[in-house]
Amino acid sequence: MPDVNSITNGPNKEAITEQLFVNDGPLEQDQVAQLRPSDPTLPIEELRMRLEEDNYLFVKNLLPREDVLKAREAYFNFLSPSGVLKPGTKPVEGIFDSSKDISCFPGIGAGSTAKNEKPGGEKGAIFVDRALQAHTEEWYAEDFCKHPVLLDFVSKLSGWGEHTLHFRRSLLRNSIPGTHATSVHYDQIFLRHGEVSNLTAWCPMGDIKLNGGGLIYLEKSKSLGQEIEAEFFRRAAESGFSDEEAKYAFNNNMMATGFLSEYPVEFAKEHKRRWLVSSFEAGDVVLHDPFAIHASTVNHDKEGVIRLATDLRFCDSSQPYDKRWCNYYRIGDGA
Repeated sequence: MPDVNSITNGPNKEAITEQLFVNDGPLEQDQVAQLRPSDPTLPIEELRMRLEEDNYLFVKNLLPREDVLKAREAYFNFLSPSGVLKPGTKPVEGIFDSSKDISCFPGIGAGSTAKNEKPGGEKGAIFVDRALQAHTEEWYAEDFCKHPVLLDFVSKLSGWGEHTLHFRRSLLRNSIPGTHATSVHYDQIFLRHGEVSNLTAWCPMGDIKLNGGGLIYLEKSKSLGQEIEAEFFRRAAESGFSDEEAKYAFNNNMMATGFLSEYPVEFAKEHKRRWLVSSFEAGDVVLHDPFAIHASTVNHDKEGVIRLATDLRFCDSSQPYDKRWCNYYRIGDGA
């Protein structure tokens, strides 16, 4: 990883030599570049400028590593009754038992089953039920999601101060090697029952190798996300929808699950933009604009490490906000 203070102009120009895969195949060499990392001790004005320029802010080592790994260990201890972990390994390592059928261990909130159906059916019931219940456990919902370092950083970065509200609803996602990656989307799709005054903090809960299924960001994509949003509401108005009807129609009917595309390779070619990628360490946080378009790679970690990460979202409570996000995540909750 390069010196975070030495990178000032756009994403890191070092070449990505490792082959990365998404849901529609391998990303081509000219389709990828590196995310620009930032040091959390930089002046807050500089960090705000980077967030505005890049539409994301990749903050290195913001959270104490030991706190992140404590939450990771608690998560995999909680899921261990499902048989997901390789015998003889430590829960904090999160090593998948490759002798098992991966269809018994589906991720949640990633793709085509994210809308209304519990993935995996009966054979995945224990794993999915535990993964859902983990959202409400104290070690996650209180100790990790409300970590004072993150709350303080977001309140200062956003300028919302005492009006910074942490949404209870979050998406704690695991990614077994070889399973479906997160599809192309921007977050305002799921938060449009309020003003555009929200910020997402994507927190890897453990180290993630470059090929380990981390989040990827479409370069300079805020304007594209805003154009897509405006075009939808234009078409909805032409069809006779009220603004309120349009919000529900977009989420529930117009685009299955709300995702923009299942095909990141095709999407990047269509819009002539690159995907920005990186490896991640426990303690890193990526904050992004509500219109920043992102997805994830397929986890191809050779050691079988399960990618674990969470999406934590914050808003300015002095403005109207999406009240649906005040409840814990559940399948089919419409948000």
